[in-house]
Amino acid sequence: MVAQNTPGQKSRLHKHDMNRVMVHLSPGVMRLAYEGKPVNDVKFDAGTVRWDPLGGMHTSENVGGTTYRIVEVELRKAGSAVAWPAHDPLKVAPGNYKVEFENEQVRVVRVRFPAKGSIPRHEHATHRVTIALTPAKILVTNADGSKVEAVFAAGEARWGVPGVHSEQSLSDTPIELIMIDLKSK
Repeated sequence: MVAQNTPGQKSRLHKHDMNRVMVHLSPGVMRLAYEGKPVNDVKFDAGTVRWDPLGGMHTSENVGGTTYRIVEVELRKAGSAVAWPAHDPLKVAPGNYKVEFENEQVRVVRVRFPAKGSIPRHEHATHRVTIALTPAKILVTNADGSKVEAVFAAGEARWGVPGVHSEQSLSDTPIELIMIDLKSK
């Protein structure tokens, strides 16, 4: 889900019944007011990724001067242990993949491609959600040799399944993505 909040926009009193990963597409300041707790202003930049655990009744308000957008990934299932494969992307291309955070439900990874850069053959062990922070054009070569061109608009989210492939950036500018590995079965 993509949430968009304009300056001064305030939510109704509500709660979230599941944990979420929040990927901020633009900068902003959100005021969170939980019942019975101190008010907390959360400042974020474009590309900030946050863990948002389920919680109590609260309101959120855009107290910054600009409209912001957030991709919210709701985690509906419990996680389980994952045996990351020998050709896990973090092992194959540590210069391109960096763990932002990991817990029992997700592993959240920032992926960076230089302009026209490539990532060698690697294996994704889990289902995943990938969110483009920048526009991206990537040539994906699957394990069977077939090729698919993936074109992302900035802010676009896509579903991915376990598999083996290599990737080549077709973009003239650097690419940045957030990959959320889901540990649920």
